Amino acid sequence: MPFPASGLDAFPWAPARRAIMKPPGKTVFVVDDDISVREALEAMISTAGWGVVAFGSAAAFLAHPPATGPSCLVLDVGLPDLNGLDLQTRVAGDRAEMPIIFITGYGDVPMTVRAMKAGAVEFLTKPFDDQAMLEAVASALDRSREALDEQAILRTLRERYETLSRRERQVMALVVAGLLNKQVGGRLGISEITVKAHRGRVMEKMQAHSLAELVKMSASLGVSQTAET
Repeated sequence: MPFPASGLDAFPWAPARRAIMKPPGKTVFVVDDDISVREALEAMISTAGWGVVAFGSAAAFLAHPPATGPSCLVLDVGLPDLNGLDLQTRVAGDRAEMPIIFITGYGDVPMTVRAMKAGAVEFLTKPFDDQAMLEAVASALDRSREALDEQAILRTLRERYETLSRRERQVMALVVAGLLNKQVGGRLGISEITVKAHRGRVMEKMQAHSLAELVKMSASLGVSQTAET
């Protein structure tokens, strides 16, 4: 899954922004069946100050619990049990917040294109340059942190949305669609005063400070801009 470049800039209204900017430690997972490559990567990554966990097979990696903080995966394309590109597909479904850096001893253009289209952040050919690897890892970890931050914000929004009554959700949908209070009342068969009351509760429960913020929240939640009847 490709990661958005905008990061938290897409959520300027998020009140939890500061609270989630201190995630657990960063972890780099390494999957390569060549022990010499694993050991070299472990030494390089740990020296750079990141946590590192290495595996000799895809199965061993999949059996390990996911990281709770920002993480990335340095993945060899040619593995004995599961092709690296196939493992990428598994990771995209189960650990979408974890970017992948591919390494291979025989990279070719079609393989690189497939990996990058599927969301890989880098494709390095062995023997790779140490600085290039460290820069790729740093970038991947930053993307992972942003993805985790966005997930936390969306969880908070969903929790707030769940506190809205059915009528409040109807009012919210029509308000973010651009209807005036009088028009919302006409659509729902309620008075303008009642609409204002519902609208106020929606703003309070969603912790939106303006209509613009409420519209952005609605878009992030994928809330349909039509009222349920």
